[in-house]
Amino acid sequence: MRHKHELYPEEQKTIKEELLRMLELDDHHSILLSDLDNNTNKQEQIMNLLPRIRTFFSMSRITAFAYPESAKRPWLSIIRHLLKDDYDMVSADWRVENEDGSSLRTKRYFFHKR
Repeated sequence: MRHKHELYPEEQKTIKEELLRMLELDDHHSILLSDLDNNTNKQEQIMNLLPRIRTFFSMSRITAFAYPESAKRPWLSIIRHLLKDDYDMVSADWRVENEDGSSLRTKRYFFHKR
């Protein structure tokens, strides 16, 4: 029996590229977790990839794919698992200053191409 990464390399590449476009990384190839948390449209777009991901990737043992309703941020798990072979995803604590002078602590995820 052949593995899905052997059977569907082009489909997998297309899905990964689509995911990266959805993320809209900044000039530092990064994104803030708070931006992802607040952007339900982006979360929904990522979750809408699930049927295609299940078809073209072997991910049955990963909770976010098998039971997305049980994960806190299933869309973040999808990002991590799909891009882990091509990118090192490094997180850093980050502080964002709001217009009213208050600050918000969040994570900033940097994507470094392997």
